[in-house]
Amino acid sequence: MKLYQADLRKGKAKEQKEAEDAVKREEMMQEASKITISEDPHLDAAKEIKLRDCLAFREKRVKTYGWVHNLRRQGKNIMFLVIRDGTGYLQCVLSDKLCQTVDAVLLQPEATVLVYGVIKTVPEGQHAPGGHEMICDFWEIVGHSPAGGTEGVVTEKSDVDLQLRQKHLVIRWDEHSKILKLRSAITFCFRQHYFDNGYVEVTPPTLVKTQCEGGSTLFSFDYFGEQAYLTQSSQLYLETVLPSVGDTFCMAQSYRAEKAKTRRHLSEFTHVEAECPFITFDGLLDRLEDLVCGVCERILASPYKDMLLEVNPDFKVPKRPFRRMLYTEAIEWLKALDVKNEETGEYYKFGEDIPEAPERRMTDTINEPIFLCKFPAGIKAFYMLRSSEDDRLTDSVDLLMPNVGEIIGASMREYRLDILMEGYKREEIDPAPYYWYTDQRKFGTSKSGGYGLGLERFLTWMLNKPHIRDVCLYPRFRERIDP
Repeated sequence: MKLYQADLRKGKAKEQKEAEDAVKREEMMQEASKITISEDPHLDAAKEIKLRDCLAFREKRVKTYGWVHNLRRQGKNIMFLVIRDGTGYLQCVLSDKLCQTVDAVLLQPEATVLVYGVIKTVPEGQHAPGGHEMICDFWEIVGHSPAGGTEGVVTEKSDVDLQLRQKHLVIRWDEHSKILKLRSAITFCFRQHYFDNGYVEVTPPTLVKTQCEGGSTLFSFDYFGEQAYLTQSSQLYLETVLPSVGDTFCMAQSYRAEKAKTRRHLSEFTHVEAECPFITFDGLLDRLEDLVCGVCERILASPYKDMLLEVNPDFKVPKRPFRRMLYTEAIEWLKALDVKNEETGEYYKFGEDIPEAPERRMTDTINEPIFLCKFPAGIKAFYMLRSSEDDRLTDSVDLLMPNVGEIIGASMREYRLDILMEGYKREEIDPAPYYWYTDQRKFGTSKSGGYGLGLERFLTWMLNKPHIRDVCLYPRFRERIDP
């Protein structure tokens, strides 16, 4: 009974406070409705700027749009806003009538505003983004936000599923906006690397009629009455342009219908692929090293260096040369560490694929980049070149990185027509739809090599994120197709 009465009293007190707050809000709104503000026509005309340009416009009257990142009211006559526009942040100081209007009373985080004023250096002993603030003389509301802003819907403590469902709001958070900007900058670094080394970018189709990495991982659909697929890789198309442009690359979406739900798998991902004619296997490995280290060096020499080190303070360019390890050596390494195949309970044998878990254990234990080389032909694609030293093996390689595992798959390509035809037969692939690929071996064949790099896996490694979904705008994986 006493507990019941205590709960009753608490309930009545809560209702009373809510009623009192409602009365106060109504009084504030009535008072605020009497206050209007307007731009002073005698002031200098305000130049519209982006927040990244604030430093260049100190002591000048400007206007700028932004979202309210956070706000703080100090009594009735002072309000501090920090706004953002995607290019930077700016603290704005509103005083007197500017913070007493109806719009000011209703203002919440994530509302959009247009502010006018002079950008001043922050007084000594105070802090603000960029070391400056705008002393506002006028402002307008562009769009209001619900009470509490995004925190009324999702917070950093929300479960992962809710954060993914509300990703359109989550990407407004500082850490996520940094990742989006870094992804853009790192993508640019990839293109810089290729263009500076004489590669030509092409744009292969993503709606295809042929498979590249095995039929079990294809998304199929009806293409005007024909069976078609979403591409797993653009490699075969890249090979066709070698006689036209030489070294070539693309950055396009690829799709894998694997039902794996691991921290490194996506159903849709950005595929960085390149093909190079007249190259050796050792030359291919050298190019992979140059690519990875070159991109790392470029981002650290860019204006995004500080942002990268904020996200991953321990990031360093990998040391060259990368460790080389044969597939057969990896099998022995796993045996020495007593790592067994979970399905059979036995040690891994020659000819078996090394799945993610043991691969990750090996990579994280060694804790450096590893070129895992010379896989058995039976577990690799039909287009991979057999090794001249051992016909059971292919001139193939996976680049394994700590904390992620495989980020690149590469190989020399089979250039002999008769061996390629045997590969089709072995894999029970009808060669007819591949006529355009087979023709590359008829009209002046050549030794060539190439690779595919998963951009999201590369970012997961570079930014030291625990899950691949953390580096995606809107990740697509098993059971996730929205927003």
